[in-house]
Amino acid sequence: MGSTPRRDDDGLRVFDTGAHPCGYFPERTARDLVLDPRDPRLPRFYPQALDWGFRRSGDLVYRPHCGDCRACVAVRVPVPDFIPDRSQRRCLRRNADVTVRVVATQRTDEQLALYQRYLKARHRGGGMDDHGASEFEQFLVGAWSEGRFLEFRVDGRLLGVAVTDRVERALSAVYTFYDPGESARGLGTFAILRQIAWARDEGLDHLYLGYWIEGHRKMDYKRRFRPLEAFTGRGWRRLEPGEDA
Repeated sequence: MGSTPRRDDDGLRVFDTGAHPCGYFPERTARDLVLDPRDPRLPRFYPQALDWGFRRSGDLVYRPHCGDCRACVAVRVPVPDFIPDRSQRRCLRRNADVTVRVVATQRTDEQLALYQRYLKARHRGGGMDDHGASEFEQFLVGAWSEGRFLEFRVDGRLLGVAVTDRVERALSAVYTFYDPGESARGLGTFAILRQIAWARDEGLDHLYLGYWIEGHRKMDYKRRFRPLEAFTGRGWRRLEPGEDA
């Protein structure tokens, strides 16, 4: 997986991966810190890892660790303080006909078909075009996470799925896929708004949104959820309007 692993104070190994192509800037290379995926204590450490700026992909818990680049910033929404802006309120009204429910992370043929349509429309040529059932399980479910699927339906038809991890005091938005033919609904924004509502209903403190990249067309949307907290490497600080991390 990489060079000689490190160990934290609890003996959990942390691997520093080798350089690999950056998924956000094609001209750059990237590196990650990855918690030992074979350690049986990983589910117990996962909530703390989120607080350290890590996130989950399948069974991997990782954090960008690039030498000269700090573009990827872990961000989270302090749920009790969140107030939707005018655009987000319009999004909720556009989707007033959508039925939302939380279901177990058990793949269905309907979910897989929607996932494949989404990848072909949104990530063509990105290396995920041929994802099938096994990749769905590896990437979105994993073996140990306490994830849930937040499903969106209209008249019984599946519009989208927000893969969400539930930990003791927070939710973590892992991945969202939706019908590419329903772009006018703003389902990506709607998914985050409903995850915030879910967290608020359960009295949770935060919704983790993964990594924000200032100015990146696919990642900068996270700045619209206010207030927003950014991980500095030492702790979390609230971003002021117009401020970068």
